Amino acid sequence: MSLVAKGLEGVVANESRLSDVDGANGKLCYLGYSIDDLVANCTFEEVVYLLHNSKLPNRSELAAFTDKLRSHRHLPAEVTSFINSLPKDASPMNVLRTGVSLLGVLDRRGDDQNRALNEERALAICAQVPLIIAAYHNHRTGQPMPPIRSDLSEAGSFLWLITGKEPGAEATRTLDVAYILHADHGMNASTFSARVTVATLSDMYSAITSAVGTLKGPLHGGANEGVIHMLQEIGDEDKVDAWVEERLVKKEKIMGIGHRVYKVLDPRAPHLQKMAIQLTQELGEPKWIRMSERIAQIMRERKGLNANVDFYSATVYYSLGIPTDLFTPIFAISRAAGWTAQVLEQLEDNRLYRPLTEYTGPVPPQPITPIDQR
Repeated sequence: MSLVAKGLEGVVANESRLSDVDGANGKLCYLGYSIDDLVANCTFEEVVYLLHNSKLPNRSELAAFTDKLRSHRHLPAEVTSFINSLPKDASPMNVLRTGVSLLGVLDRRGDDQNRALNEERALAICAQVPLIIAAYHNHRTGQPMPPIRSDLSEAGSFLWLITGKEPGAEATRTLDVAYILHADHGMNASTFSARVTVATLSDMYSAITSAVGTLKGPLHGGANEGVIHMLQEIGDEDKVDAWVEERLVKKEKIMGIGHRVYKVLDPRAPHLQKMAIQLTQELGEPKWIRMSERIAQIMRERKGLNANVDFYSATVYYSLGIPTDLFTPIFAISRAAGWTAQVLEQLEDNRLYRPLTEYTGPVPPQPITPIDQR
């Protein structure tokens, strides 16, 4: 009998230079650079350049790259019209998934796998994903889309587009760090689906559409929304212990706790934890982080499980005043950098993914009873 790895756990399906997830030691790096050093020394734009070009840019390279990225801050009229025709209670992730797919429809050369064209598409997708999300948010709130600005960073631009207010330096840097932390993460579920899709020699847009659909699920990107819903359900600090105990007795999942790969602390979590503490103290709503810390403590002591990146990113986004149902779309904004880089890498030395299945059905050959006798 063959060895079955449920969910392909532990199976090495390909090679990649882009990111290394060291689950045993709780480390993450992009092209050899520690996530801690990238957060301390780089902007999100530098990280996008790194993922797309396999090196960090110098000042002139970064300036040219940033200008090129910002030049794609526009949506085709057909996409804007589509967004404005949608019901105002639609799921933002559903809107994003369909919006990316529509971009592919409108790209007349979308099936051309020319490397230069795909690199251009990759940048355009990174720039247009936040615009799709912001356009829908403004549509559903009945507000006009603020004018596109080329003087703002990727993080600052998104905050401007969803609020119409000049983004503060601290809020911009906070979101920038969150973008860096989420930019890539090995062969996670959405990256895997993007690579599987493009490995058929489908197009860039189909691959990213697959990734968005995968990220939507509560066991992947949707987990950060689940954390805030969990905290709101608990309500008060004095109810945390009883709530967690009840879930443990029922053997129910605690959102934002544990990770499929990390056996120790998620290396991204401390950065967001620090920002969550700072933001909640400044805003005068420290109960959310105190509740989070207590949940994390109980789960660490009782189950030996640590908080992951979703656990604290939820509080960070909530403290920035971002609507809960935009948490996962923000994940998509940052991960678009990694998805597109992974798609480009897949096409460099492509091999169709075709894993096997262990058959567990009835033993063949099964007799076929005549239809009138069944």
